[in-house]
Amino acid sequence: MTAFDRQAHWQHVYTSKNEQAVSWFEVVPQVSLDLIHATGAGPDAAIVDIGGGASRLVDALLDEGFHDLTVLDISQEALEKTTARLGARAAPLHWIAADVTRWEPTRQYDLWHDRAALHFLTDTKEQAAYAERVKRAVKAGGHVIISTFAPDGPDRCSGLPVVRHDAESLSKLLGPAFKLIESRRHEHHTPGGAVQRFQFSRFRRVA
Repeated sequence: MTAFDRQAHWQHVYTSKNEQAVSWFEVVPQVSLDLIHATGAGPDAAIVDIGGGASRLVDALLDEGFHDLTVLDISQEALEKTTARLGARAAPLHWIAADVTRWEPTRQYDLWHDRAALHFLTDTKEQAAYAERVKRAVKAGGHVIISTFAPDGPDRCSGLPVVRHDAESLSKLLGPAFKLIESRRHEHHTPGGAVQRFQFSRFRRVA
């Protein structure tokens, strides 16, 4: 799938469905919040949420006092739905409509969070481009939290094939500059009642 096709796909998804109709919807992204808390990040931490256009994570982080937040998503529609939901609270935040594999970071972050974006990158060149953006965007000593479908999770989502990962495959992708700190399994219950097996891995940049 080309970047253009991927963008068109996700624009259609978020134009045709409300946020609670998609399988990955969470009222409270608790595992993500737990892992962010585990990093020790304080309210001044610079956090970028990859593929977080329609996620409620930004709401939860704002409620906890975080304020240097960037949300990147390939779908402008997803971002607009979230900014509309947040109202005035959205104004001080940073909203980026971009394909992460082509994004050129202009700053560095204390924490990179990605729940269910990476696993849609099935081409090894795009996976490498993703890893390169992580290296450019995360400060030394910063943290990376990536969640994907687990090896025994779904092999398709939203009509698209995915690449399932575990902590080992993510470690290999990110390379030696990132040290694995922990990995967790999680069973996500979709709004439709299905169960999807995820893995969450947390890394720290060591070089």
